[in-house]
Amino acid sequence: MKDHLKNPVFLISASVILVLVVIGAVNPEGFGAVAGTLFEFTTINFGWFYLISVFGFVIFLVGLGLSKYGKIKIGPPDSKPEFPFFTWIGMLFSAGFGVGLVFWGVAEPMSHFFETPFSEMEAQTEEAARVAMGYSFFHWGVNQWSVFTIVGLLIAFLQFRKEKDGLVSTALEPVLGKSKPVKYTIDSLAVIATVMGIATSLGLGILQMNGGLNAVFGVPNNTTIQLVITGVLLILYLTSSSTGLDKGIKWLSNLNLGLCLLLLLFVFIAGPTVFILNSFTLGLGDYITNFVTYSLRLTPYEGGTWLREWTIFYWAWVIAWSPFVGAFVARVSRGRTIREFIFGVLVVPPLIACLWIATFGGTALNSDLNNGTQIAQAVSNDVTVALFETYEFLPLTGILSLLSIFLIATFLITSADSATYILASMTTNGSLTPALFIKIVWGVLMAAIAGVLLVAGGLDALQTASLVSALPFTVIIILFIYAFLKIIRKEPLPQRKYDSSEDNSHKKNA
Repeated sequence: MKDHLKNPVFLISASVILVLVVIGAVNPEGFGAVAGTLFEFTTINFGWFYLISVFGFVIFLVGLGLSKYGKIKIGPPDSKPEFPFFTWIGMLFSAGFGVGLVFWGVAEPMSHFFETPFSEMEAQTEEAARVAMGYSFFHWGVNQWSVFTIVGLLIAFLQFRKEKDGLVSTALEPVLGKSKPVKYTIDSLAVIATVMGIATSLGLGILQMNGGLNAVFGVPNNTTIQLVITGVLLILYLTSSSTGLDKGIKWLSNLNLGLCLLLLLFVFIAGPTVFILNSFTLGLGDYITNFVTYSLRLTPYEGGTWLREWTIFYWAWVIAWSPFVGAFVARVSRGRTIREFIFGVLVVPPLIACLWIATFGGTALNSDLNNGTQIAQAVSNDVTVALFETYEFLPLTGILSLLSIFLIATFLITSADSATYILASMTTNGSLTPALFIKIVWGVLMAAIAGVLLVAGGLDALQTASLVSALPFTVIIILFIYAFLKIIRKEPLPQRKYDSSEDNSHKKNA
């Protein structure tokens, strides 16, 4: 235990986070201003770099998945997948932005419907609704998941095929060598980005839960209630964390995916079913048609901030999150082939996300377009009520709202539980079974950051600050690709199993 507490990565990252918490609590306005300036600088000057990089990640992964290397196992050649497919997808989905999708599933398409991605397009029209759906699919599609796939693939390959630790710095050894200062710096960056990201996610989820409780039970929407929710979530995710990966997270991930499918099925049937199916099909078509255009779209000639606030913001966000989601995806993917890993991670969660957006966002769009409701206006005023506002126009409103509050809670518990495990692993030299005490330290720190920022009103500042780490991490992920190519070229390809009947047939022909 003492050795763990003396770990330089643990000491550096924990100290930096504590300093940021204190600054954020004492001077949230100043902290927010500095963070905002840094984020503006990176997105204005390096937006092109984010777009080209993420587009390149998708092309690289598709090429790798289809290549001869796709048959190589992530683990020993005879290894079998550690988790069943449904559980595996549930874990990927829960860790990789499950709560974000519940938050933005209605809020994003309605935001684009209210304020369109193209300045010349009239808002709140049929055309605006179609573009809103297509762009939402794009933001939650393969581009987002390509970042997690690359980081997860290399870490998993090193952990289970090469039997090394799962640290970001170890993955970069083929490129940067084994210098301890460099390793400590990279791993500390990864830890800080992860804590910032998960604290923001906790904060957003807590705000949405408070909005839901207010809509259903009339519970006041204020900081005191949000802190109570934070405390309850802390107890729950630390309890889950103490049970280990194959109990708490596994059980919660199955519950999350099951509950998601239940809500999805109900809204699909109770909502405008044909409209949902049509908008899903058309949205996929628009997504595929506009994939290259949207992936590389910038507006140097007409200006505007929409792309910075949405696409570039999203790519920076997922890159900042990639150490956590990538490391977790790696941990649960032992025994799968590279091809199965790439297309499982790159295709299945985005498909579920698009179906979710088409169902919930489509229901809201249909309501505003054809029934004269004002969901888009309500979302513009307060994004946290988007989902609950949509439920007002469906049967069993109260039950749907309750189930959704419960789903948000389980998603938050799973994400926080996963994060405590990954953070503890990152700060104990990549241990696959980190000490419970270290997990508790990180669990408390994450809740403390979320709580302090909810009190200080500086959640936006920390969200923005966490994105600043995305710029160096984009470079790190590009180095990941180079490192992976160096490793994989030396790897023996799986041999086709020898069949004695083929040998006998050759003898007969001779």
